[in-house]
Amino acid sequence: MEENSSSLVEAIERPDETTAEVSVEITKGVRSLRDLIERVTGKGLVAPEVQEDAGLAEVIPFPFLAIVNQYEMKMALILALINPAVGGVLLIGPRGTGKTTAVRGLLDLLPLVPRSLCYYGCLPEDIETMGIDAVCPDCARKYAEGKPLAVMDRARLVELPLNARLEDVIGGIDERAAIHHRLRLQRGILSQADRNVLYVDEVNLLDDEIINALLDAAAQGNYTVRRGPISATYRSRFILVGSMNPEEGYLRPQIQDRFGLRVIVKGLEDDNERLEAYRRVKAYLANPRLTAAQFRAETEIAREELQLARELLPKVELPDRVAKVGLRWIKELGIESLRAEITLFEAARAFAAADSRQTVEISDLKQVAPMALRLRRSSFMSDYLDHQEKEQAQIRAIIEAT
Repeated sequence: MEENSSSLVEAIERPDETTAEVSVEITKGVRSLRDLIERVTGKGLVAPEVQEDAGLAEVIPFPFLAIVNQYEMKMALILALINPAVGGVLLIGPRGTGKTTAVRGLLDLLPLVPRSLCYYGCLPEDIETMGIDAVCPDCARKYAEGKPLAVMDRARLVELPLNARLEDVIGGIDERAAIHHRLRLQRGILSQADRNVLYVDEVNLLDDEIINALLDAAAQGNYTVRRGPISATYRSRFILVGSMNPEEGYLRPQIQDRFGLRVIVKGLEDDNERLEAYRRVKAYLANPRLTAAQFRAETEIAREELQLARELLPKVELPDRVAKVGLRWIKELGIESLRAEITLFEAARAFAAADSRQTVEISDLKQVAPMALRLRRSSFMSDYLDHQEKEQAQIRAIIEAT
């Protein structure tokens, strides 16, 4: 059959030369008309194998800009993308208020970040800050030759599942290598989240050991894994975003303090807004691709503006007169943590950059102050410090009396 097929192709290409030869070859050994028809029509060809459906689905998130109202939640997430120094975002609210939908909708807005081309993660900024000895020999050679050490790549959204094990989060022994009697560490979720956005849904329900690992990684920007005789230190410079429902339990103060911006997400109160939200959700469920396409132009503009704001951010300055206003607010609120100033000022710089300005104004502080300063006071600590001040006064009085 393969020879016949090849001859037929030649006959089609050169009919005058090969038609007679093809006819002789096909009819050779034919016993009946049925035999001839069966040969020509290709009886006996192997039927194509039907491939099994892999069950994979294309993820098309609900457009971030299609979320009705919820201005503070959307602004907090945008500010965190513009300036990671704000310390992440914590979304607090009841079920069904769009917290997870908003975070996953960031997928189309994530900015460009540098990705190292080196196995060891060397970046040009390492050389600029610590010299040529801060990178591996291969990257030092490439830097001297003018070759790039990194490329710009879109940041990713990494989710930490609620049922994740500690080994999944920080990494552990590579089981495939262990089969061949070799010891090798496998990267965990915290390492994969480097230069990305790490989203923790129901953060208040995480196990204590995972919370402790998350705290260390978020605070230091790196963490060390030790398993037997081997160890490795991984980078973990990520934007931390968490969500929680207070009905299901409170969040430990240690991890709540790691979130810079805190947003109270409430349900929509206006009937027209709730109706519009229903219509948009209905349209998305019916045709996600069409719904995303309807907001594609606005999404692309927002992504470009966000990238421009990130590039402008280093030039944004905070005047002393504006900073003193923010410090006065913090003092009057009785907030002890220095992270309040960091979050307030860095969020204000990001807000100014988003507005294409290089100088922070008091109006910028007013916009970000509620989300930067709420949930930072502790009645327990206030009572504790008051008690200590009274005790300290008694000690001094006794000392001075002698």
